[in-house]
Amino acid sequence: MEARLLNAPIFEPLTRKCLLPPPFSFSKGASIPIDNRGGMRHTRRVLCQAMVSKDTVDISNSPVLDTSIATLGDALAASPSPPPKRVSADSLQFPPGYLGAVPDRSGSDGGEDGLDAMEYLTRILGSKVYELAIESPLQLAPKLSERLGVNIWLKREDLQPVFSFKLRGAYNMMAKLPKEQLEKGVICSSAGNHAQGVALAAKRLKCDAVIAMPVTTPEIKWQSVQKLGATVVLVGDSYDEAQAYAKKRSKEEGRTFIPPFDHPDVIAGQGTVGMEIVRQMKGPLHAIFVPVGGGGLIAGIAAYVKRVSPEVKIIGVEPSDANAMALSLCHGQRIMLDKAGVFADGVAVKEVGEETFRLCKDLIDGVVLVSRDAICASIKDMFEEKRSILEPAGSLSLAGAEAYCKYYGLKGENVVVITSGANMNFDKLRIVTELANVGAEREAVLATIVPEKPGSFKKFCELVGPMNITEFKYRYNSEKEAVVLYNVGMHMPSELEEMKNRMKASQLETYNLTKNDLVKDHLRYLMGGKSNVENEVLCRFIFPERPGALEKFLDAFSPRWNISLFHYRGQGETGANILVGLQIDKSDMIEFHERARRLAYDYVVVTDDGVFQLLMHT
Repeated sequence: MEARLLNAPIFEPLTRKCLLPPPFSFSKGASIPIDNRGGMRHTRRVLCQAMVSKDTVDISNSPVLDTSIATLGDALAASPSPPPKRVSADSLQFPPGYLGAVPDRSGSDGGEDGLDAMEYLTRILGSKVYELAIESPLQLAPKLSERLGVNIWLKREDLQPVFSFKLRGAYNMMAKLPKEQLEKGVICSSAGNHAQGVALAAKRLKCDAVIAMPVTTPEIKWQSVQKLGATVVLVGDSYDEAQAYAKKRSKEEGRTFIPPFDHPDVIAGQGTVGMEIVRQMKGPLHAIFVPVGGGGLIAGIAAYVKRVSPEVKIIGVEPSDANAMALSLCHGQRIMLDKAGVFADGVAVKEVGEETFRLCKDLIDGVVLVSRDAICASIKDMFEEKRSILEPAGSLSLAGAEAYCKYYGLKGENVVVITSGANMNFDKLRIVTELANVGAEREAVLATIVPEKPGSFKKFCELVGPMNITEFKYRYNSEKEAVVLYNVGMHMPSELEEMKNRMKASQLETYNLTKNDLVKDHLRYLMGGKSNVENEVLCRFIFPERPGALEKFLDAFSPRWNISLFHYRGQGETGANILVGLQIDKSDMIEFHERARRLAYDYVVVTDDGVFQLLMHT
């Protein structure tokens, strides 16, 4: 599959243009219409272009699961509805802060929905969550509020006993199970917070719990679940495989499967967050920003808030590379992402729930998409505000709220943000600190071409002037020109423009690479001389973080082709991001793609990326 972002020309801004132009233009301080769907419904459907790719499930090397591939395939295929269309996350992108994917409710008469709403309201009011969960505080964020000119209120779900909201839904469902079902035990599949919620709920209810987790799950997460008394089974490379195993074992042993989001009792349990916000919030409320993975939390909050305070906006926030809900709302039906970005692993869901989608298309006001850099910036903002470290999914709604307030020039309003979790993988802090200032637009990544002659380095530094250089990479080039890759800190965007103008006036060509993930993930660590490798094919692979992943890759491609480049740097994610160069003749490309398909690691060819050519090739 072609990666349009990575192959964007280096002479253009490396950001996606909005596929859906805003239906209204807003000036600073302008009021925001309650309904901004007018005139855009049909355009949205046309502009959501599906991109199809093939995913291959391969569990043959799993040392833990004792079952056949065919059996797992049957379990995965067992679905009452036809398979959803597969699309690319990149097929739908908005400018930072833009409220898109506004549901089309033109054909809804509200009859059936009204009956449903009453039932959910009753379920939420009668929820059993407070036998285990706490009523989390709603706290003002004074520093952020002053900076944005908006009252930012933090709903601190990261302070729950398992540092996440997930135990609300898990406990509410489990506490309602008949005694005879509890005695048979429960089972779930999860890579993190839902697993801990189920384990703690089982401990409180004194029932046996089995948690199926992918073998790629970081040790700290499965150990946390094990310490709560649950039995952990590591199975498969992906959540889908772990879920197939859990559902199969559920049927075999009579255990109750506890879904992470797509069940009325789970949704009602999460809905108690909305009930608390309505009770705790004094004064008018503009919007509640909610992180979206499978949709359980936002569906529950919307089910309550929209019935008691319909004027309050319920806005979902998704990573731009894991936007399953936004795409589903855009297409008017549930879709499946061909792949979901895993940086915010708590919301890395390829397909939203059936019931959660039904509620969201009837109740929420739209979705804001945010980048990985913006998520990192919001983690830093939360740390500076409360000295608390949120996980990426936990800071997602804060990133969305900040971008939304800036985009629409919102002032003086009350805005609530759900800080949904704090189960941060410590290794991931490294990349958070590297990207936080970039995401906050306080740091830029640049490349400048300088003549390879005495005095040019000094002249370059003089032109940078008062800008603070935070990172600098340069290596002598035998040609007449060399490339300097560097980061600069800034207080205002105008400072960067002024510096670039100084460079331009001195005939030093400069490129802004701040939005280029290839540079930030790999190329910044590979500076040190250029080369021209014959027949080099450059690819980005996602390796599962499990023993044997590298050997499996090498078995697929070596010694068939020579490896000319290899870069891996751990980022605390379930999938390792690898940059690989292979010397492959053009006549062998069909064979290469076939071997890559059988390998079943997500990959994209980036040979023609302009930035790679600039920094690495002669």
